[in-house]
Formats: sequence, structure tokens, C-alpha cells
Amino acid sequence: MKNYHLLISACFLVSISSCKQEPLVLSKIEGKQIGIKDSLEVDQDFDAIIAPYRDRLEADMHAVLSYAPETYNKSDGHLNTAIGNLMADVVLKEGDNVFNKRTNKHIDAVLLNYGGIRSIISKGDITTETAFQVMPFENSIVVIALKGQQIDSMMQYLSHAKRAHPVQGITLTLDKDFNISEALINGKPIISDKTYYVATNDYLYDGGDGMRFFKPNDSVYHLDYKIRNAMIDYFKKVDTINPKIDNRFTQTK
Repeated sequence: MKNYHLLISACFLVSISSCKQEPLVLSKIEGKQIGIKDSLEVDQDFDAIIAPYRDRLEADMHAVLSYAPETYNKSDGHLNTAIGNLMADVVLKEGDNVFNKRTNKHIDAVLLNYGGIRSIISKGDITTETAFQVMPFENSIVVIALKGQQIDSMMQYLSHAKRAHPVQGITLTLDKDFNISEALINGKPIISDKTYYVATNDYLYDGGDGMRFFKPNDSVYHLDYKIRNAMIDYFKKVDTINPKIDNRFTQTK
């Protein structure tokens, strides 16, 4: 009888040993959706920790910086829009302050992208949140030194794109067939071997939206200055914005 019990125990141990050596296999996954609703309890201790930061963030985001006398939409023009012109003007003004201090040079032109404008500017108070809505991306200003030949390529790109990409420092006129009839930088004809300093964002500098004319280049300057922050700085300086559709990028009939 004793030997029988020993035999049972030995078989049991062999069985356990064998099971441990077999790999585990996932046989079933179960889950359920938990909706986020007001009835969910708030962790009061955690909420007490984050409350001061949340309140400060909300106050900063809703701080009034400037005023918009009307609503501005990127669809309100053909080849240039008031809101696009505003963004390009801001990059030139605020970006040039930084660029000039570092290099003693000035930005000649600005090129941004139509798709980078992500919201309207509504009539009324302009807040920090407005800047985040218009420019939610972390794109920073980059200034590239380009020869006149590359500026010509940039103008050709704009004529083929047929979109209201925001520009400043540029006068580009297309005929009814979208051929270039006039292309100027700072009101003057483009000189092939002259170096021009063009401000854009890091996304476009890296070839975004098919803008491959930024490389190669003579040099590049990363300002480490987000376009959104430039907008906020600009809004703080002006009581009321007044962007207009003008003749910087047009088409004759």
C-alpha cells in the first residue's frame, strides 16, 4: 500500500513537471467599454493636486490679447486671404526681430502653407486659445538662405499650386492661364546670384507639401521660435488686428 502511494505521488510530480514545461497560450480576450460621463466619481485627492495648474492654464488660455473686428476665414480669397496674410506678416515681423538680433540680417520673404491654417479667427476678443486653434502644431520658424534661382523655383511652385499659400515680401502676378507675368522680392526683380533670406516653418523646410526648393541652400537658421508663439507675441502688441486681402499674390483676368 505504501509503495502504491509513492507511485501515485511520483506520477503527480511528473504531471506537474510536464505542465510547467508547456508554453501558455492565450485562449480568450474579454473587455468592456467604460463610457466617460459625469456620473464617474472624481478622485478628490488627485483633483486637489491638479486644480491649481488647471485653473492657471484655463486663465492663461482665455486671457484676452487683442480684438478682431470681423471673422477671418482662409476661404475668403482666391490666391491670398486676410488670415493667411496676417500669419505671414506675423512671421516676418516677429521672426525678423529674432533673426536680425542673431545675424544682423533681415528676412526678405515669407512662405507658409495654406493647410497650416487650422481655424478661423472669429469676430470679437482674441485670446491665447485663438492662437492655439489657428496654429495647433508645434511648427517653428526657419530662415533659409536661397539664391535667386531657387526663388524662381519657389515662384513656379506657387503658380502651379494655385492655392492661397500665405506669403509676404513677395509680389507674384499670374495671368489667366496661371503663368507668371510678374515675380518680385521686396518690389524688385529677382537676381539670380543674389542670396535671399526666406522664412518658413520646419515642416515645409523638410519638404512638406512638396516644397523641395529649400534644399540645397547656402545656410539655414533655426530660430527655435514657434509660429504660434509669434502670433501670441504679436497679438499682445496690437489692440485690434486689421488684416486685408491685397495684391501680394494675384491673378489677372
